[in-house]
Amino acid sequence: MFPYPDQYRVAIPPITTAFMVAWALISHAVFADASPFSLYPLLGLFPAVIGAHLYLIWLAKGMSRLDQCFYALVHIPLAFVVWTFTIMHVNGHAFS
Repeated sequence: MFPYPDQYRVAIPPITTAFMVAWALISHAVFADASPFSLYPLLGLFPAVIGAHLYLIWLAKGMSRLDQCFYALVHIPLAFVVWTFTIMHVNGHAFS
């Protein structure tokens, strides 16, 4: 169906991280501070990024497993920082 399925598979974790940012920006504009509807999807997206990296390491078709491990080693800490700031952005002034 897709001409390059390996490239689409490798792009799943960064696309999930980009969706995290988009969800935080849109949901904060629509809902109140610390809305559960905007916060709970964010709490599930970071484990989804980790799960996607584990899936890529397990599958390891386009790149070797060592390359996938290095990709996960670089992307997961960056995604954690993005995840933390998206949660802070969605919470707004709710903790102060």
